[in-house]
Formats: sequence, C-alpha cells, structure tokens
Amino acid sequence: MLTIEAVQASDVVITMGCGDACPVFPGKQYRDWKLDDPAGQDVEAVRSIRDEIEARVRTLLADLLPVQ
Repeated sequence: MLTIEAVQASDVVITMGCGDACPVFPGKQYRDWKLDDPAGQDVEAVRSIRDEIEARVRTLLADLLPVQ
C-alpha cells in the first residue's frame, strides 16, 4: 500500500488497481497499470506478469529520463 509520505515525495505514482484506497495529491502524475493478479497463478503466469511489469518500468524510465 502507498503511504502518504511516499506519494508526497513522488513525481509519478504507479498504482495497480487500488482505486480510492490510494492517496491522491494535486500536481502528481498518476498512472494505473492494469495487471493480472499473480495470486494462485502457476509459475509461468507469474513470470509473464513479472516480465510485463519490467517492460512497463523500462518504458516509464525512458519516458521520464532525458536522453544523454
């Protein structure tokens, strides 16, 4: 769960379907990533979810960091 302090210290907040349970502050950039829940999934499904998260993080970093 996101803490208020973590959100206040962030420029971009990634949520995964927490909806109203996540703190929302003006001026922050929010992105909600819809992902399958790994609970109860077999190892191949969990690996697929892990790989999707990695790809999204890499894309996010490329979007946020200036090209050097």
